[in-house]
Amino acid sequence: MVRGTGRACLFPAAGSRLAVMSTLLNDKVILVTGASRGIGAAAARLFAAEGATVVLASRGSAALGEVTNQIADAGGHASYVVADLGVVADIDRAVATTIERHGRLDGAFNNAGVSIPPGPVGDTSEEHFDLVNRVNYKGVYFAVAAQVRAMAETGGAIVNCSSIGALVANPALPAYGAAKRAVNSLTASAAVEYAGQGIRINAIAPGLTLTEMVADWERASPGTIEQGTAAIPMKRPARPEEIAQAAAWLLSDRASFVTGVVLPVTGGQAI
Repeated sequence: MVRGTGRACLFPAAGSRLAVMSTLLNDKVILVTGASRGIGAAAARLFAAEGATVVLASRGSAALGEVTNQIADAGGHASYVVADLGVVADIDRAVATTIERHGRLDGAFNNAGVSIPPGPVGDTSEEHFDLVNRVNYKGVYFAVAAQVRAMAETGGAIVNCSSIGALVANPALPAYGAAKRAVNSLTASAAVEYAGQGIRINAIAPGLTLTEMVADWERASPGTIEQGTAAIPMKRPARPEEIAQAAAWLLSDRASFVTGVVLPVTGGQAI
């Protein structure tokens, strides 16, 4: 394993066994954005365990390196690229870097996102509105644009990360919910446009999930987790790994006839 270079390479010791759970994503090259923490980090670890070669993208090089090394230590194949997923040039570079390293792009999980302080429409600043749309919508839009260009000749699968907040009224996070609803519309439109080229495009809409972002919301508005949990029939929030499982299936060949779907992953919460 090579550390500190942005790459994690696999050199298993004699007699060692790779920590691969199954072959759901075997031999696929998958780009994961927002991969330094939360759902993105869980997804990168899971995809690698399922046989994929993963490229992680985010702004935080130290956190990316840590997740990349975790994957390598478990026997997986991973590298990373530092990128601001709200900047189109960085998005294009992340896709280009993936192709430079591995020759193709088979799948992408567009998970990068930012949160803003909870509050009603009347209290949302222009700065916060622009931030959440720059990353959570514009970033996903241009990620899909770069990815479909990269998959034009080979086909592939893309999964965008939406939110239950895009499917129901979201008075505490109206700008966040609106940006995620725009992602749903993008997903449906792009799925129709590129289906004939063998590119499947879907989204997942997670419910309450125990991530750093939700912890931030809880600090800003105590009781958020308790209130959210009360609305879930399964009576608990999701773990990031559970959300990642849904993305993994949609990226896999087992979902070969599924495109244009926004899949709620909500523990049964009504939408």
